[in-house]
Amino acid sequence: QVQLVESGGGLVLPGESLRLSCAASGITFSTYHMNWYRQAPGKGRELVATITNYGSSTNYPDSVKGRFTISRDNAKNTVYLQMNSLKSEDTATYYCNARHYYNTYNYWGQGTQVTVSS
Repeated sequence: QVQLVESGGGLVLPGESLRLSCAASGITFSTYHMNWYRQAPGKGRELVATITNYGSSTNYPDSVKGRFTISRDNAKNTVYLQMNSLKSEDTATYYCNARHYYNTYNYWGQGTQVTVSS
C-alpha cells in the first residue's frame, strides 16, 4: 500500500519559515519524481516545486522561486520543502505528489495546512 504522509505545516507570521516533510512508503522512492502542490480555498491546485528522482534537477514557479527549496533524501524515502520569507498568499493546503519517472503511476498525500497570518 502506497502512503505519502506530509508533516510540518502550521501557523506562522509573515516573513517566517517552515519546513514541510513528506515520508513515502510502498514505492521504490528513487524511481519517482517528487512534487509539492498547494491549493488555497476557492483556487485550483498549483505546482510549487519539483525534484527529479535522484535530485539532479529542481524547478519552481516564479511565485516561490528564491524563497522555496525542495530537496530529497532517498535513503529516508523523504522529500522536503523549505519555505522561507513566507507571505500571506502562501496560505494553502500543501500536497506531496509522487510521479513515476517513466510510467503513469501517480500518488498523492493527504495534505498539510500552512497558514501565514499576522
